[in-house]
Amino acid sequence: MTETKSPVPARRGLLKAAAAGAAATAVLATPGVSRAQTVTWRFQSTWPQRDIFHEFAGDFVTRVNAMAGGRLRMELLAAGAVVGAFQLIDAVSAGTLDGGHGVSAYWFGKNKAFSLFGTPPAWFYDANSYLAWFYYGGGEALYNELIGQVLRVNVVGFQTGPMPTQPLGWFKNPITNAEQMRGLKYRTVGLATDLFNSMGAAVTALPGGEIVPALERGVIDGAEFNNPSSDRVLGFPDVAKNYMIQSYHQNTETFEVLLNKGKFDALPNELKAVIRHSAEAASADMSWKQQLRYPNDLLEMAQRQGVNVQVTPRPVLDAQLRAWDGVIRNLEADPFFKKVTDSQREWCRRVSAFYLRYQASPALAYNHFFARG
Repeated sequence: MTETKSPVPARRGLLKAAAAGAAATAVLATPGVSRAQTVTWRFQSTWPQRDIFHEFAGDFVTRVNAMAGGRLRMELLAAGAVVGAFQLIDAVSAGTLDGGHGVSAYWFGKNKAFSLFGTPPAWFYDANSYLAWFYYGGGEALYNELIGQVLRVNVVGFQTGPMPTQPLGWFKNPITNAEQMRGLKYRTVGLATDLFNSMGAAVTALPGGEIVPALERGVIDGAEFNNPSSDRVLGFPDVAKNYMIQSYHQNTETFEVLLNKGKFDALPNELKAVIRHSAEAASADMSWKQQLRYPNDLLEMAQRQGVNVQVTPRPVLDAQLRAWDGVIRNLEADPFFKKVTDSQREWCRRVSAFYLRYQASPALAYNHFFARG
């Protein structure tokens, strides 16, 4: 009987089969991730290089670069590197910059409703409550309506970074009553300009890096920026010694990350998710980091730089709240503005009431443990 033998494949055939099998295994083991070249975006902040706000912008950029797997890289630039702080949104919309970090109040001149996103009236419990409204109370949809339908700017934006209540600011002489605001040349931005104008001040809007020189030259008599760390490094203690803390003009504020819409929309979904989640992660990290830096810098200014830190008197705070009533009433003549404020009020009535009732007084506990003689 003749033995039938199986044909022996040639060596080249074996190699081809092995290579095909390895390729098939690789396809099965590797998810569908594109292998595009690294895309580099120019991302400018609206803050001076030395400001902690620029550091916060860098914290966002660091997270994007770390999670993007080499496929997207953001290059961080300081205010003025390409455009001035107040020109950022136009530069991002035009594609001159790919993105940027600032606050929505800086675009107040385009539409006053911009300031409702990040610097709303003093009705939110705190800035984190504002972010909750933005992401879970309908705020993001209203924001997108403003930028996409009302103004038609070519940007995508994320709100991030809850800030504590801002101070009334820096003055040559302490503010003891609301009448002192009349005729005062004062720096602020956003809806706070309307607020202080209604209180009789002469308001000038200036970006962060220009405030101290203006205060030193007497162009303005008083100014606020944001927090002890920024104020200290920008040089406020060198030109004024009275630091009035607590105010209702910007009781809550958050940052804004802006991106060119065309470039953002062209990204694969996983990189869009990297950007969104980096904004969320940087927001949380900022809320922790500021707890280290802000108290330390306030103590340094008070103990080493001769700064007189005072709480804004109650009559001034009451006058601010009354002024808010008039500002809101006037601006709600605009239907879109009222649409946003109605949404915010509905959220705050319910959420703020919950926390005010639900949480025990932190002042009571603090005084028990730390303020006893």
